[in-house]
Amino acid sequence: MVKMNVSELIERYQAGERDFKGIDAISAALSGVNLSGANLKEASLSEADLSGANLSATNLQEASLSMANLTHADLSGAKLNGANLSGANLKGANLSGAELKMANLTQANLTDANMDGASLWGAYVAGAKQ
Repeated sequence: MVKMNVSELIERYQAGERDFKGIDAISAALSGVNLSGANLKEASLSEADLSGANLSATNLQEASLSMANLTHADLSGAKLNGANLSGANLKGANLSGAELKMANLTQANLTDANMDGASLWGAYVAGAKQ
């Protein structure tokens, strides 16, 4: 795990870097950030504020997003296979075409989320609010 502060992450992304595999950004304030197409596989983003963030086509496979705020985030086409989204707030999020195979959505808030074409094969959704 590589601990990275928010300004460094955004600066490196804006400079063209896309590989942030395994970063530690627990509780990071990333509201409204654009990380479209980034590789955040195995990243620790638990309790992060990603509300309104553009995470379209982002690789979040096996990432920890438990208790993260993803309200109105754009996750269209994102890969969330095996991700931990337990207790995450996905209210109004765009998950169209997203891959959520084997993802943990226990107690997640999916109210008004766009799930058109999302793949939920094997996802654990106990207690998820829809």
